[in-house]
Amino acid sequence: MADVQMNPLRPLDGRTIVVTRAAAQAQRLTQLLEAVGARVLEAPAIVITPPPSWKPLDAALDALGTFTWVVFTSVNGVAMLDRRLTARGLAWSALGNRRIAAIGPATADALAEHGLRADVVPGEYRAEGLLERLRSLITPADRVLLPRAAQTRDVLLTGLRRLGAEVTEVPAYATRRAETGTARLREALAAGTIDAVTFTSSSTARNFAELFTEDERRGWLRRVTVACIGPITAATAAEYGLTTDVMPGEYTIPALARALADHFARVPRGSGRQARRSV
Repeated sequence: MADVQMNPLRPLDGRTIVVTRAAAQAQRLTQLLEAVGARVLEAPAIVITPPPSWKPLDAALDALGTFTWVVFTSVNGVAMLDRRLTARGLAWSALGNRRIAAIGPATADALAEHGLRADVVPGEYRAEGLLERLRSLITPADRVLLPRAAQTRDVLLTGLRRLGAEVTEVPAYATRRAETGTARLREALAAGTIDAVTFTSSSTARNFAELFTEDERRGWLRRVTVACIGPITAATAAEYGLTTDVMPGEYTIPALARALADHFARVPRGSGRQARRSV
């Protein structure tokens, strides 16, 4: 049988890619992958929910004038803060005199939609990069508001406190495992029709992996490419025996889509994971 010729403009033609982002956030990655030929199976591994209680965030909003910095670590944090401001009849202009830090360009763009310009966006879009960028800016005189997920890494919190700042960490949202819609995913993995699965956060990697037994993960691991948005997500995937094959140099959704396209442009059809590392 003659080899199928790949369209260089559509390197993901004939490839099925799983997107595990929360349903409300999956569209951008899905569109980027479909634009280069992929068939996308959206299988949300997480659901974004309100925090267990709004009281800590409400108290912080009541004391907003006492903070010198507000640090955002995700688009979710921006969206849920917007939800709470609206519920309380408050406007984003209340943050106007605070200095604003965003963990990456997507978060900065989300803030810009509400009329806020991020004063700080690090070159490396993860907590360590943001902390390094803030190191020369934060002083012991600063009070920092950190609205973020209810359970997350403490790298940023600990680092800011070591700089002498008074940091108020409040849960702005929570994530939980998506409990529905897994039958189609399970069937596709068992049938061997999935070419790659994408993880855009540690919570997507963790909750996806925990849908399956260790034996099930081993069963499809050898024939599915694992793509992670960055090293923290890759480390979480590794805890479940999932080796990252594709990771972009820039930890963004567009870069992840490009890295997948570049990876499969180099992988011959039917070769499985032989040309596996694109990190």
